[in-house]
Amino acid sequence: MASVVHTFTFDALDPYAQAQWWSQVLDVEMSQLDHPGDPEAMLSTEHGDVLWVQVPDAKQVKNRAHLDLMPSDRTRDEEVERVVALGAVVVGDRRNPDGTGWVTLADPEGNEFCIVRSKAERTAR
Repeated sequence: MASVVHTFTFDALDPYAQAQWWSQVLDVEMSQLDHPGDPEAMLSTEHGDVLWVQVPDAKQVKNRAHLDLMPSDRTRDEEVERVVALGAVVVGDRRNPDGTGWVTLADPEGNEFCIVRSKAERTAR
């Protein structure tokens, strides 16, 4: 049997703050076990866990791996607007005139992630 992805881990200056912000993006509750100042914080989603581990240095270069998010109840463009309102910054817009493509954003500590078209948008094409 092959391995399965258990946890996707990010380095963070403030794991709790990162988990708090991402809990809004992913619409999942934070664990009651996580507290400000803890050296790590985790969110559990239906597709796996996302973990932030405290490190002393800030992010300096582009991530070599990142999350691609697909909205479940809105369009890609509506999700981009929602996440930007939460504090994300657009770092690359790869949307095409035909509706395909994605948007690359950065979270409060600068980690890149992408928002792609929803399943409904994909099947409508």
